[in-house]
Amino acid sequence: MTLKIKQAGALSLIQDLGRFGYQDLGATVGGPMDNHAFYWANRLLDNAPNATQIEITMGPFSAKFEKPTTFSLCGADVVAKLNNQTISNWHSWTANTGDVLTLSFPQSGLRTYLAIAGGFDVPKTLGSTSTVARDQFGGLTQQGDKLKDNDLIPYQPKLIGYHRNVPKQFIPDYAQTIRIGVLPTYQFDQFGEQAITTLFNEVYTVSPLIDRMGYRLSGTPIEFPQQQFVSEGIVPGSIQIPANGQPIILMRDRQTIGGYPKIGCVCNRDLNLLAQATPGTKIQFFLQDLLEAEAELQQEQHYFYTV
Repeated sequence: MTLKIKQAGALSLIQDLGRFGYQDLGATVGGPMDNHAFYWANRLLDNAPNATQIEITMGPFSAKFEKPTTFSLCGADVVAKLNNQTISNWHSWTANTGDVLTLSFPQSGLRTYLAIAGGFDVPKTLGSTSTVARDQFGGLTQQGDKLKDNDLIPYQPKLIGYHRNVPKQFIPDYAQTIRIGVLPTYQFDQFGEQAITTLFNEVYTVSPLIDRMGYRLSGTPIEFPQQQFVSEGIVPGSIQIPANGQPIILMRDRQTIGGYPKIGCVCNRDLNLLAQATPGTKIQFFLQDLLEAEAELQQEQHYFYTV
């Protein structure tokens, strides 16, 4: 009972919500780049929030279901077909034995999440199936390898007697200009007034230098005279300002410590949006209220963790 990968595309990875409790040993959390799409893909199937999925970056992708199951797709705007019949994204569907799923290159967004009823049956490394190539953890091989053509991913056949779709108000718009909320961190006040004005008034562009570790932006440099900091623990969404003044936003596979000054941190909601941004996307930063961001996150967690 497996899903046979016919075309793995540029980067398809096994992911759950991540590997927690090992950052003191230098092992990053990892997990899905877009938690919002990941959570919804599992919710559509009544899976546990942490059920293992496939994160498909760019594509094209195709796979054959070797046993009946119910699956869902959430994330980037792709043309999805089941046996050459177009199906909707942000929706659950039934696959019969021998059915073939194909996904095109995204028309907008970058990453698509393929979930299956009950989750993929993949062994865990340090308590997680999440693939982190740099750490050589997780994935089908437990060595951090990306999926390749002809890989077989085990699952238990499970059919759900209904189909679901995500309500429209919860489907993000992967626009070419996005607004990103910034939470001020403890180094925020060490930046001068000009640097803060630059951050919130200039428009930045997502550069081609993006991966699961971080997104490099280009635009008006943000000045910060003091560049000597003791390396310390860092979190996803940290906005580092290196010597050239071009912001780097740390993503899910970030290193566990860093020494660049940090002007703030991207809130959870907008880090998911950023994970779907392609090179050339315009970024406008705004000052995010902490209590509002916490309330949003708590509301999301309550919904997805309450069955």
